[in-house]
Amino acid sequence: MQGSKIYQSPLGEIILTADEIGLTGLWFAGTAGFSDESAIDQDSQRGEKQSSVLEAAKRWLDLYFAGQEPDFTPPVHLAGTPFRMHVWKLLLEIPYGKTTTYGELAKRIASQKGLDRMSAQAIGGAVGHNPIAIIIPCHRVIGSDGSLTGYAGGLDKKQRLLALEHVEMPVYNKR
Repeated sequence: MQGSKIYQSPLGEIILTADEIGLTGLWFAGTAGFSDESAIDQDSQRGEKQSSVLEAAKRWLDLYFAGQEPDFTPPVHLAGTPFRMHVWKLLLEIPYGKTTTYGELAKRIASQKGLDRMSAQAIGGAVGHNPIAIIIPCHRVIGSDGSLTGYAGGLDKKQRLLALEHVEMPVYNKR
């Protein structure tokens, strides 16, 4: 059984979903390709564990949007291919206020798997399917030239999230 909550952020509504294990989804309302928002029922009966997971996610987001680096990660329950899970795990390792590139992630995975190379595009596909935005910080992944590329919530939100973390971006990314 899935529980849900709408979180009011400075960047717009965020939809949170959880099961009894952990957070299963976090995305900006209106984001194409993610769960059907009509299924969200803020008043639905949730189990105690789901409520505690959703409350932990809310506390994390409150800290984050207050400009603080949260010192915990709420429980998450990811479902995906082994490759996507590997990429999402690497996203969790990107420090607050820092960025990395799709190419760098590709090099790390290739090294970890003993491969000569890995496609940055394959990494981009896995990053683009991250079901728990912000907490699993896919917004911290940028193009090899420093450009803001791809973000399901929109590049304007990606830029604002990076600015909130005081990430210095090249001048040509500031529009």
